[in-house]
Amino acid sequence: QVQLVESGGDLVQPGGSLRLSCAASGSIFKIYTMGWYRQAPEKQRELVAAITSGGSTNYVDSVKGRFTISRDNAKNTVYLQMNSLKPEDTAAYYCNTMPPSRGYWGQGTQVTVSS
Repeated sequence: QVQLVESGGDLVQPGGSLRLSCAASGSIFKIYTMGWYRQAPEKQRELVAAITSGGSTNYVDSVKGRFTISRDNAKNTVYLQMNSLKPEDTAAYYCNTMPPSRGYWGQGTQVTVSS
């Protein structure tokens, strides 16, 4: 069983930056493709970025050039560096495997971009 704990969300002004972290328990973390997802109020959850076990990355078009996903397999942690944040980035952010595993959803971390 894997447990995922997200952290790093905050209230930030437009144009600001945040770094989200996702700490995973379980020694098999390093073999998974991991993703960051987000869900804004009254919207469906969407995949924002993904990273394979080998470090290959992929992003949704709306965050390309602004967000960077990375992982540290030694620390069982996945990161999401978010720069040039926009109000439309406001959402609860979650990490999970990609594709997502139903039982692995954590509490998420809230990112609010507002002046």
